Amino acid sequence: MRKRGGSASGHAADPERVPVDTESRNESSGPEPAAVASDLEPWFAGNARDLPWRRRRTGYRVLVSESMLQQTQVSRVADRFPRFVGRFPTIQDLASSPIDDVLQEWEGLGYYRRARLLHAAAGAIVERHGGRVPSDAAKLRALPGVGPYTAGAVASLAFGRREAIVDGNVGRVLIRLAGKEASIDDPKALRWCWSRSRELVEAAADPAVLNEGLMELGATICTPRSPSCGSCPVAGHCKARRLAIQDRIPVAKRRPSRRQVVHHVLVLPPKRRGTRMLATVQRRAPNGLWASMWEFPTVETDRPLQARTFSRRLGLAAGDLRRMESFSHATTHREVRFVVFEAISQRSPTFEREVSLIEVERLGELAMSVPQRRIADAWAARWATDVQPSSRWPED
Repeated sequence: MRKRGGSASGHAADPERVPVDTESRNESSGPEPAAVASDLEPWFAGNARDLPWRRRRTGYRVLVSESMLQQTQVSRVADRFPRFVGRFPTIQDLASSPIDDVLQEWEGLGYYRRARLLHAAAGAIVERHGGRVPSDAAKLRALPGVGPYTAGAVASLAFGRREAIVDGNVGRVLIRLAGKEASIDDPKALRWCWSRSRELVEAAADPAVLNEGLMELGATICTPRSPSCGSCPVAGHCKARRLAIQDRIPVAKRRPSRRQVVHHVLVLPPKRRGTRMLATVQRRAPNGLWASMWEFPTVETDRPLQARTFSRRLGLAAGDLRRMESFSHATTHREVRFVVFEAISQRSPTFEREVSLIEVERLGELAMSVPQRRIADAWAARWATDVQPSSRWPED
């Protein structure tokens, strides 16, 4: 499911991982679908947030926004979405662009695999559907990276199809309306949510309004903690509120602890080629975290390395490096500690992966992770005006 859980976030969990299923239709399904829809739809029409992807609905814009919103804060997507569709205004523009350009525009949104899948889906749409985003949910699900949730969202929001959706927000609303003491991550509860969502969309006057209303309600009113039941348009139908268990359900799933890793980063003084200044960078491996993105030469370990050990890995002496800063960056599954060293001697290090020399002015064009971009910006600022900058480095 997605992480639109809460007012500041996009879609919770992974919305595509559980297939639609009709199991559990005989279980108690909560209030009458028509009654919920008749109260929810006019509420959304009068209370919808002004978000850039809502101002003009097309299959392409919905596909882009729904891809961005998975596991990402709404405020961050609201900032990046206009830039992305400005640079790639059509599905053809996206499909024909190099993946590096797409990753560069995705920078800051995280989960870069989504950008790769969106790029692949754009290519498939051009190849299979003549550049027109299909309105049929089954055809949408056949695209790379598109599962039941995204297919339902595009089909209903862009084309008015009666297709169900279930993300973190929708699942939470449905479970509370029915007063089900269940976790949305439980497969049986999730199948029930899909079944219930289909009943609601069939009863709706406008399936697009109903679906967005469910998502909006979960994002702004029926939030994970301290829901604003007094402002809820369907509070009169809510069993959880009647039983005073709305703060207890859905049952929270215990999250696994993040894996701790350390990235030891080496920054070198720029190399001079005439009037040009060149930065030493490298590409990451084509799979795994931040796949194929650019970075300063980096050695990854499970534990911090002593400066002398890091130096030896690079074929240098301990006095050849100076530690500049350290900071942490959290991803969904990892806590990454960055330790940045600067080369202060004339010796040439031996790198574990091939490096490239890139003009300093072009660093901003490279697709980098947020922490590597932070390092790049600090490095470029230090060398912008002087070949021998001060030793000061920005700290947390």
